[in-house]
Amino acid sequence: MGLYDNIILGFSTAISPVNLLYCFIGVFFGTLLGALPGIGSLAAVSILLPLTFSLDPTTALVMLAGVYYGAEYGGSTSSILLNLPGTPSNAITCLDGYPMAQQGRAGVALFTTTIASFFGGSVGIIALYTISPLLADAAIAMGPADYFSLMVAGLVAAAAVTQEEPLKGLAMVVFGLALGTVGTDIDSGVARFHWDMLELRDGISFIALAMGLFGVSEVILSLSTMDQRNVKQRVTLRGMLPTRDEWRRSVKPALRGAGIGGVFGALPGTGPTIGTFIGYTLEQRLHKDPSIFGKGAIEGIVSPETANNAAVQTAFIPTLTLGVPGSATMAIMLGALMMNGVAPGPNLINSNPEIFWGLAASFWIGNVFLLILNIPLIGIWVRLLQIPYHLLYPAILILICVGTYTIRSNVFDIFLVLTFGMIGFVLRKLRFQLAPVLIGFILGPMIEENFKRAMIFGRGDFTYLVKQPVSGVFLALTALLIGWAIYKTVRRRPRRSEA
Repeated sequence: MGLYDNIILGFSTAISPVNLLYCFIGVFFGTLLGALPGIGSLAAVSILLPLTFSLDPTTALVMLAGVYYGAEYGGSTSSILLNLPGTPSNAITCLDGYPMAQQGRAGVALFTTTIASFFGGSVGIIALYTISPLLADAAIAMGPADYFSLMVAGLVAAAAVTQEEPLKGLAMVVFGLALGTVGTDIDSGVARFHWDMLELRDGISFIALAMGLFGVSEVILSLSTMDQRNVKQRVTLRGMLPTRDEWRRSVKPALRGAGIGGVFGALPGTGPTIGTFIGYTLEQRLHKDPSIFGKGAIEGIVSPETANNAAVQTAFIPTLTLGVPGSATMAIMLGALMMNGVAPGPNLINSNPEIFWGLAASFWIGNVFLLILNIPLIGIWVRLLQIPYHLLYPAILILICVGTYTIRSNVFDIFLVLTFGMIGFVLRKLRFQLAPVLIGFILGPMIEENFKRAMIFGRGDFTYLVKQPVSGVFLALTALLIGWAIYKTVRRRPRRSEA
């Protein structure tokens, strides 16, 4: 079918009453959790993931996607009002959003982030419509060796490029790969690394891992590091509109931010955070008076917020068309697809067009929902931030445990959640990033499967991986990334003579 027919198919799927309802539920609770300091989109999706397993795959993805970009929308609220980013990608918004709030212009800052987020998301959706089919057609010609090398390169890029300490990121990837090997091997039927526990013969629960590492650890870390802050000012609808000069100054930063976010969001493993920081830095360098940044500049809010939400939408491009997560949150989406019996990759658009195009159409609807929700409900989010943390976070822990138990009605999964929560807390205290663990866990079995297939094609010859042109390029890129990670780590290491 042509693009027009696919768009019609997508909207006919997205506007069904069930999908509309769950799209609204997703964006509402995503915004709610995103507005809470320290929760973030990754933890929000992990917490609400159990609610989707009784749903149709399309409906489940529509809801989870709504949670994802809803949390990115809502994350700016606490950044502006409390100087505490709701999500990592909203951290840069604190630099100019919080000074605006201190100047009594919190309403303008919140309104601006909502409009900028909607514009950035719209640009990202257009990119998803146009790029995904082309990328899927190119990916169909790839063989198992190419997929193996692409996934390995994506893993290494996610660990080495986006982390401050690349070797620590690579270590977390290896940890995730190791967790992915637990359970019965599909090909041989041999149970691996189960430690004589029957519950582990089916592998480690994806829900337990995600909710433990990102849900429980976030709660523990937030309780141990955050001080309760109160929002003293009231936000009114009348005080939200920017001045005419601020509207004029926002146009070019919005266009540049959307372009930067769209490009970096589509790169496997990068996510929205890099695009927001690059967008903010670029605006500083291009502005006639860089000294206004950090003091409440409207450009310092518009550029990162448009970049953030454009990246959120384009992160679905490699996830759906290549089966390679565009971000850590996309790894959860990938897991949700596979748990619903849908194989992500280049054949998804042709074999399950209602899922792909229905999901893409729901992005438009969800962004409109968020535009309608965020402006009048800003006052509610402000009051929500006044709830004491010692009351808020125990409720979240209870929801995590209940949600985990309802999946398989297995108490063992709750112990896994708590165990991974403590592991995640310790790793974060040691300055390890947890996102590569989840990406490694998701991609590990897929890498193993494609490696075995490649070895069958190559009759056991390891050089077969290098002899394939596309595979060879990705492996060379992987080697360069590993070398760069080692070099960067050595340069960062303080010399003993200088200590």
